Amino acid sequence: MFKLILLRILKNKLAVIGLIFISIIFIIALLAPFIVPYDPYRINVYKVLEAPSKEHIFGTDELGRDVFSRVIYGARVTLKVGIIAMGIAIITGTLLGSIAGYYGGFIDAFIMRIVDVMLSFPTLFLILAIVAVLEPNIYIIMVVIGLTGWMDVARLVRAEVLSLKEREFVLASKAMGVSSRRIIFRHILPNAVYPIIVAATFAMGGAILIESGLSFLGLGIQPPEPSWGGILSTGKDYITVAWWMSFFPGIAIFLSVLSFNLLGEALRDALDPKKWAENI
Repeated sequence: MFKLILLRILKNKLAVIGLIFISIIFIIALLAPFIVPYDPYRINVYKVLEAPSKEHIFGTDELGRDVFSRVIYGARVTLKVGIIAMGIAIITGTLLGSIAGYYGGFIDAFIMRIVDVMLSFPTLFLILAIVAVLEPNIYIIMVVIGLTGWMDVARLVRAEVLSLKEREFVLASKAMGVSSRRIIFRHILPNAVYPIIVAATFAMGGAILIESGLSFLGLGIQPPEPSWGGILSTGKDYITVAWWMSFFPGIAIFLSVLSFNLLGEALRDALDPKKWAENI
């Protein structure tokens, strides 16, 4: 099955390109201290707003800092926020969705009404309201993005659990007196892992986009810590004289989110049971 899934993904050229780009970004982020040619925090008043050149391939910003080094370090911050926020959203949505789907009744109705209420608020405005009240820092951003992005995951997992809990192996486990917790975590969720993986891929791209938006508005990662959204926000004030300050972090955001979405689409097609049947 794994080979079939991998072959289906590799047949999708756009997904392969996205996967390669994601891999490169992760490698660059991990090796950032060894890759960057300059200290991303170092100010040099003699090199303010220099255009891209051999010395500074992405140019310099309004304080003379190397934009390439700041974009590389910004990848570390942005990916860290994206991974943690995605993890919080996936864990929360999976737990609540599995509980709602398995137990049903009042518990299901209560959790789903919470989901409906959360979805009734525009996500970005809800995050902005919470971050505006709290002091913005990287940890607050991670938690807030994660706790406002679990609803779609909960709905997806609930639907899978509703289907799986009527299967023979679950009914047999109940007849043998297996505890509900064991049935959920040992028998149901492992069979619902593929949709969760797809949801996680899309959630990662969404988290990166939201973090970049918050930083762009000044409510995300605070200076001098580099983040793609923060670099882009600073660059907008110099767009007519230093286009490179906005262009390179903007391209990084665009390509990263696009790559995760392309990979998510490919995973969704590759993990579709109907398409598995076509190859049997």
